[in-house]
Amino acid sequence: MIKRLTLLVCLIVLSNCEQIIEVEDISNEHIVVLSPVNNTTLTSNEVNFTWEPLDFAEQYQLQIAHPNFEAAEVFVEDTIITANSFIKPLVTNTYQWRIRALNFAYETQYTTQNLTIEDQ
Repeated sequence: MIKRLTLLVCLIVLSNCEQIIEVEDISNEHIVVLSPVNNTTLTSNEVNFTWEPLDFAEQYQLQIAHPNFEAAEVFVEDTIITANSFIKPLVTNTYQWRIRALNFAYETQYTTQNLTIEDQ
């Protein structure tokens, strides 16, 4: 009797764990950038990176490189955040930035944008 009860409890616990661990697959979703959009030129050095929040995303990975990711001389930023915006001061230069969404088990592809900061 105790063995059956133990087996029953284990089955109930395992079936409940499966429901808890289930995570939404976001790998086919994409991030919608609000600002700065691709090929933007700014005269302010404080850049507010923003994007639409993605359902079922728990975090976002934001990266900034100079001049771009293929020939990066400098990785200016590589951060994981939970918000859908990030403020970063940047010096006059050309950059590429990208963002992707993450959750416990999945991640989206990066959405990549070009950005130029010019003197005022």
